[in-house]
Amino acid sequence: MLGGGLAGCEAAWALAGRGVRVTLIEMRPLVRTPAHQTDLLAELVCSNSFKSVEPANAHGLLKAELRLLGSLLLGCADEARVPGGAALAVDRERFARRVTELVAAHPGVRVVREEATALPDPGIVATGPLTSDRLADAIARRLGGGALAFYDAIAPIVSAESLDRGRLFAASRRGKGGAEDYLNAPFTEPEYDGFLAALREADRYPGHEFEGVPYFEGCLPVEEMAARGRDVLRFGPMKPVGLVDPATGRRPFAVVQLRREDLAGQMWNLVGFQTRLRTGEQRRVFRLIPGLAGAEFLRLGSIHRNSYLDTPACLSPHLALRDAPATLFAGQLTGIEGYTESLGTGLLAGLNLARLLEGREPLLPPPETMLGALLAYLRGADPAAFQPMNANFGLLPPLDRPPRERERRHVALAERALAAMRDFARSMRES
Repeated sequence: MLGGGLAGCEAAWALAGRGVRVTLIEMRPLVRTPAHQTDLLAELVCSNSFKSVEPANAHGLLKAELRLLGSLLLGCADEARVPGGAALAVDRERFARRVTELVAAHPGVRVVREEATALPDPGIVATGPLTSDRLADAIARRLGGGALAFYDAIAPIVSAESLDRGRLFAASRRGKGGAEDYLNAPFTEPEYDGFLAALREADRYPGHEFEGVPYFEGCLPVEEMAARGRDVLRFGPMKPVGLVDPATGRRPFAVVQLRREDLAGQMWNLVGFQTRLRTGEQRRVFRLIPGLAGAEFLRLGSIHRNSYLDTPACLSPHLALRDAPATLFAGQLTGIEGYTESLGTGLLAGLNLARLLEGREPLLPPPETMLGALLAYLRGADPAAFQPMNANFGLLPPLDRPPRERERRHVALAERALAAMRDFARSMRES
């Protein structure tokens, strides 16, 4: 088992729970990455949010499905949860420590700290988008190339005591969750235009490696969004929909939301503000946000190279090497994007490798489920234009008689998906 991230830990737990002795190889701390800060397993390096828990939301539906399959990490996320409205946001350190404790203490799991340089057979490769160069080279040699890459960015975190609470107001969009789950920095139209101008003019890290970068559209740097048009940000991460500024009694023109990073509320994340601005420019520009004039930045935004496979061109339907069905891949390396998506593919890889070791065929969730739909995308996408994918309702087969209203349609899709996943979970246990 290669990789101690979300997918790797979920896979190792699933395998060990079925009586398979697992060696989990994690290269940190021997080999560092540009994004990780600790040596803990399952460290979250981008956001601290697993996104929505509501079944009528695609991410919430996927979580509900994975709970039916027995996910370990979602239970750990529940234990480390911090207020985040309808989102499952966690205290990063508590979450990673809990996963590390449970996995390392399992009698069927041995954690080894070393760099893997060859593919296992049998085994699971879940080394993530920051796979080491030597292992990435080994994968490329085995697959004859076919590896793609994009750049991902990380949002800044600020200290709570450095915020001007008089300029901010606490609220979740449309009242979802607790009133203190998010802090909101409201912009007037002139303030927004001034901020946008500063963002567009700010200096970015140069270098030819950043030119023509195929960014993942679901995680664009904030300056990239600003460059695409005046309203892109305020219709995106700065949308004011569902928020009323108590100081004016009106909806702001735009808003920056800050989400709690830790349970004590000492650290706050700038939601959707992943960036590759120079560090000095980040301090200058982001302090133009109302309430952040004196902000202390506990972590500045950064950018790093993310690698993923051309899965539809080189892997089997159960995400294995086509000439070695017991060498499986899981997590973001397969071309899915998102925490829940990663641990979901890890969980399924662990369940299927256990089946293969018992001489049984791997099973795939039906396409009516969100997990099954993601796998269907991975095997059915055009290899020439393959891009990472999040969970979304557009992946699911349409209903025979869909309700006209979108919310009711999503509820119906979720009900169908969960019924199908219950049957699939039963077949995984019994067949």
